[in-house]
Amino acid sequence: MPMRCAIRKVALGCCGGLMLTASFAAEKSDPHAGESEHGYTREEVDHDYGTEAGRVYYPEIAVDTDDAPSFAIPEEVGEEVPLKVYEVVPGTWMFYGNIAEVDENNRGSNGNAGFVVTDDGVVVIDALGTPKLGKRLIATVRSVTDQPIRYLIVTHNHPDHAYGAIAFRELPGVIIIGHKGTLKYINSDRIEHSVTYRRTFIDPDMKGFKAVTPDVLVNDTVFAKYTFSLGGRTFDVYNTGAHHSYGDLVIHQVEDNIVWISDLAFNNRVTFMSDGSSKAAIAAQKWVLEKFADARLMIPGHGSAQTKPFPMVSWTLRYMQTLRDRTRAALDDGVDLQDAVDSIEFDDWKKVRLYGLNHRANVGFVYREMEIQAFE
Repeated sequence: MPMRCAIRKVALGCCGGLMLTASFAAEKSDPHAGESEHGYTREEVDHDYGTEAGRVYYPEIAVDTDDAPSFAIPEEVGEEVPLKVYEVVPGTWMFYGNIAEVDENNRGSNGNAGFVVTDDGVVVIDALGTPKLGKRLIATVRSVTDQPIRYLIVTHNHPDHAYGAIAFRELPGVIIIGHKGTLKYINSDRIEHSVTYRRTFIDPDMKGFKAVTPDVLVNDTVFAKYTFSLGGRTFDVYNTGAHHSYGDLVIHQVEDNIVWISDLAFNNRVTFMSDGSSKAAIAAQKWVLEKFADARLMIPGHGSAQTKPFPMVSWTLRYMQTLRDRTRAALDDGVDLQDAVDSIEFDDWKKVRLYGLNHRANVGFVYREMEIQAFE
């Protein structure tokens, strides 16, 4: 029997569908039995935490709400059709994505993105999860303003934020900014597996996909910044280290005092840990709460935007710290990995979206992470 997707999720979890490892093919007893042309069976890409087929619901607001969108996207919708976006402050627009795992119903739309319109052009923050969604994001910008797109900032390499970047690469004059860790990701086997996985069930949306190397690579000391200005707006792009992926960025929209925190903290859902470092994430969460305590707004990569005191950051920090504490106690007591995964439960988080998909995987990740740290 091929290994079912539900079993793989226990081990690896999900953030935008990046669930595969280099050892995946070896874990199946027959690596060719029943495969699609891309290498995975439909059984293996069944989704228990996806988006309801045919449902289209958008909250009235995208700030300070637990209400979440839930919208399926018909395959036949054209790439020229704009997406629904929310103007969270004048000139700043947010796309509020499904809080779900990637599936054939949401077609890769399970993360946030946004853009800022200035007098001299547009700055886009994240590119969404497929080339087709990237093109629809471009169409959305064009439905709002005649100003050209000048910059795309890709906060990190995970598919739900980065796989639409090829659509922006094809536009003239767009400068793409990303973390230097993007190069490590592009040269890893993670990207091949992730792309293959998506092509199994949303292949038309992945048409034309290519990995995009940023024009500007941000990688100074942790919490150092790269600054640029456009149309009277200043954007400070901070290197927050490899806390969630191969390298992560946080953007401060200075004059508006808005902070785009990407996946440093999750709102309305349980976080995902399969890359990066829980220790580094906690340090970065403390940093962002202190440095931007008076921010007007924080916009996460998943869930609604939030005004101060930004409980989503505190809650994500508390979840990670508690997980580290309980995992450390399990290690000290000689509890093995599987027993730790089976026994470490957070009752106060069980009703939070994607707990069933991500929590066990998070336990496994932190357990292995802390085993390694014990020998450092």
